[in-house]
Amino acid sequence: SLFRLKDLEVAELGDSDVHVKMMAAPINPADINMIQGTYAVLSPLPAVGGNEGVGEVLEVGRRVATLKPGDWVIPAGPGLGTWRTQGVFPEETLLKVPSDIPVLCAATLSVNPCTAYRMLADFETLAPGDSVIQNAANSGVGQAVIQIAKASGIKTINVVRARPDLPKLVERLMALGADHVITEEMLRKPEMKDIFKSIPKPRLALNCVGGKSTTEMMRHLQPKGTVVTYGGMAKQPVMVPVSAFIFRDLRLRGFWMTQWKKDHAQDQESLASMMDALYQLIRRGQLTAPACTEVPLQDYRAALEASMKPFTSSKQILLL
Repeated sequence: SLFRLKDLEVAELGDSDVHVKMMAAPINPADINMIQGTYAVLSPLPAVGGNEGVGEVLEVGRRVATLKPGDWVIPAGPGLGTWRTQGVFPEETLLKVPSDIPVLCAATLSVNPCTAYRMLADFETLAPGDSVIQNAANSGVGQAVIQIAKASGIKTINVVRARPDLPKLVERLMALGADHVITEEMLRKPEMKDIFKSIPKPRLALNCVGGKSTTEMMRHLQPKGTVVTYGGMAKQPVMVPVSAFIFRDLRLRGFWMTQWKKDHAQDQESLASMMDALYQLIRRGQLTAPACTEVPLQDYRAALEASMKPFTSSKQILLL
């Protein structure tokens, strides 16, 4: 196996370093891709896994200005290596988060909700009453899209794969604020027309599957609509009928949270305003952590296996 649980010495605390006790860290698809070597950011080996999580500051170096013991922190970017009980990290690799939000919300905040927030904000100007369609709607990003859209008065059409416990999943997504939950097969059915009696056709489609799923979603977009691809779970290319380009002028875009953070490294204002908006939603109960299974660190193997099973509707969270 690629994985071992190891005891390491905690590094010396440098002047600009922060000693952090990790509390909780999720297992995300990108974490697995990094380990498999198929991701665009790879850590030099040997490496500690995990790109996301929340910890508490134990001690800070004498030049550290933005953090103090007792503060909660999350990674500012990828590759921090969060699957550990403690670590010493340079101050600029950490972002302070309020400690009055639930631990699981903080642990899962820096990747999925940020991705959802940016995709809803940055590609189409959506107003209350507008609609969005997305596949893999039960994913971490999908659950955040449903809730953030709902809080802004935007309707969501949520596509999921048919599965044995479908009614339970539909119920869960509806409880989060989904307006419609349909299976991939439904996208082709005439009944889709019924949905658009009560809500407008979407101007935005969010795709993390690829293949046929994306092509089918596209059929329901308004002219000049945008498809944003942020993942490729089906490991198949996005196929677009030429007519969709010519006669409907659809736009195809991509989104990667890591790139957005790089592009906005000098623009602390846009990061801060996004994070504040997310904290507000969490405090109001309008944005919750995704469905989670909490696993103690020593059971990490079981957690990794569970995270790679098909039809997982629960994110594995390592408790540190």
